[in-house]
Amino acid sequence: MPLDPQLKDMLDFIAVTGHPPIDQGSPEEGRRAMRAMSVDLVKPEDVVPVGSVTPMAVPGGAGERDARLYKPEGEGPWDTLVFLHGGGFVVGDLDTHDQTCRRLCRDAEIAVLSVDYRLAPEDPFPAGLEDALAATEWAAAHLADLGGGERLAIGGDSAGGNLSAVVAQHLGDVLAAQLLIYPATDGLGDYPSKVDNAEGYFLTAAMMEWFSGHYVPADADPETDLARLAPLHGDVSDVAPALVATAEFDPLRDEGEAYAEALRAAGVHVDQVRYDGMIHGFCDMVSFSSAAADAVSDLNVRFRSLMAER
Repeated sequence: MPLDPQLKDMLDFIAVTGHPPIDQGSPEEGRRAMRAMSVDLVKPEDVVPVGSVTPMAVPGGAGERDARLYKPEGEGPWDTLVFLHGGGFVVGDLDTHDQTCRRLCRDAEIAVLSVDYRLAPEDPFPAGLEDALAATEWAAAHLADLGGGERLAIGGDSAGGNLSAVVAQHLGDVLAAQLLIYPATDGLGDYPSKVDNAEGYFLTAAMMEWFSGHYVPADADPETDLARLAPLHGDVSDVAPALVATAEFDPLRDEGEAYAEALRAAGVHVDQVRYDGMIHGFCDMVSFSSAAADAVSDLNVRFRSLMAER
């Protein structure tokens, strides 16, 4: 299937603006650029309505972290999803993924706890992972104070999908489901999609190298740290059922699908879906593309169905 025309128009517009790509700037510049493409473009009338949004603090690996609890309209109780935002472990925050969390909350009818984990290079691996683990373990013990339901899920996009997969491997049957949206699962692996989609589709090979260079410390141990950096190399024999979503024109497509296959081979229930015509980050591009909006709607409904099966 060809690239979605509306996403192509968006990419063409970005190309002619003359702004340097994220890998040619500092982390601070990258964070501002991501907010400009997400937060700054959301008009008040475009904010997805939910029942409530409550700022709060949750435990992290080295002190409390900011978080937001989204609840659907109605009385509940609702199951809870801990959400970890994408951004290559370097950019992204609660605001950049506010609309994504709102749509998940509304469409999947689930309480969403979005966690602001620490970012590199100020806090490289494993800081963000430690925050994700601590927040999810806390959520598991406080479900009555969150959605009020009995089940807990973990999920995120891109880097957040990576962290979610690792958390799921650590917590086993504590979790009812995992939502992995174009996840980074094997950064060191060689896959055709990393070559075919290396340039021109928003996320590039150079950007991935830039993210990894900030996130992975020079003293990382390839043996002891591999499974926590690349969950495809971890133990998937006792993880929660998963929804794994990939995009056709994404460098991470093949490793995400390889992870889905590894889960399947281990006997884990998997709903795997590839969104044709889409690029990495399409969940944040609903305002640019009606096809992206349709894909996000389908993704959220699939996740609602996965939770209903548990």
